[in-house]
Amino acid sequence: MFSKRFAALSALLITAALSLPGQAQAATWTQVSNTVDVSCAAFTYHPSADWFLPAGTPKGLVYLQHGFSRSNGNLADLAEHYAAAGFVVFAPTLPSADIFGCTVSNLGNNAPFLNNVATWLGQANNANGALARSYANALSKAGRPAAALPTSYVIAGHSAGGEVAAYVANRLRTTYPGQFARVRLVQLLDPVKSFIGSNMATGLNGLNLTSTPIFAISSPPYTANSNANGTVELTTDVHRPFLGVRLTTGSHCDAEGSSTDGLCTTLNGASQPGNVTALQTFAVAWANDAVAGTTSATYYPGGAYYQSLLTSGVTQTLSGA
Repeated sequence: MFSKRFAALSALLITAALSLPGQAQAATWTQVSNTVDVSCAAFTYHPSADWFLPAGTPKGLVYLQHGFSRSNGNLADLAEHYAAAGFVVFAPTLPSADIFGCTVSNLGNNAPFLNNVATWLGQANNANGALARSYANALSKAGRPAAALPTSYVIAGHSAGGEVAAYVANRLRTTYPGQFARVRLVQLLDPVKSFIGSNMATGLNGLNLTSTPIFAISSPPYTANSNANGTVELTTDVHRPFLGVRLTTGSHCDAEGSSTDGLCTTLNGASQPGNVTALQTFAVAWANDAVAGTTSATYYPGGAYYQSLLTSGVTQTLSGA
């Protein structure tokens, strides 16, 4: 497990001035670190959780999951962009190795553990649920008044976290349908499926039965993303004309932005600033539209921003079979 960008169990008050195409004005946000309970076999784990709290009334909740051998601190840059746009961001660290199989990537059979992870959102409307209690603690640490969690959800994941995002979203569909109705977008960031099991296929085939948007921002096939096996799974299982974009010169580290580290860039190649900007812009814009029920044309095929990246060769369109 790699060191976090910010120490756990500390409150950091941060002011951000971030500007993205289509974003009317900058926003401020506050980061707080604590823990969140989750069951593993006969035990209760207390993984670290980073909360990013926007100024004013939040528009929705982003559950942001890191990938294999990474931590929540590696996604802090992207989390800050979501928060600056008005989202509460919940970013937990899940184990990459565990004797009971409670891991972010499937190294044997982590489905029972992911079923427990899904209860975070599945029971989010319960004030005594693990997610609500962690959120209440974060608000208290930040000096914010008590408030219920937002009721519109974006489930996003990078690398192996993309498999988690798809599986968790589908688990909500099958087990907590009332909570699944609150899922506005599933966002896969260069997703990688496990070599073992069928968690991603299970998740995506289930989600294909719904109208919930599923958008990816991917890199080209290479060793770091297992030859883009998660993106291939997405475009095979989900039969829709638009499933996001591929950054033609993308790195597997793009989703981590400025909060990546030398291990990621050494193994996977350094990110190009333009690719990081494109990823963050699309991720936030699509999340904004999903929770608002709107379509900002510039960020979709035919729109000015989208077409500018397409015609310049920065991106390619992903579509389902």
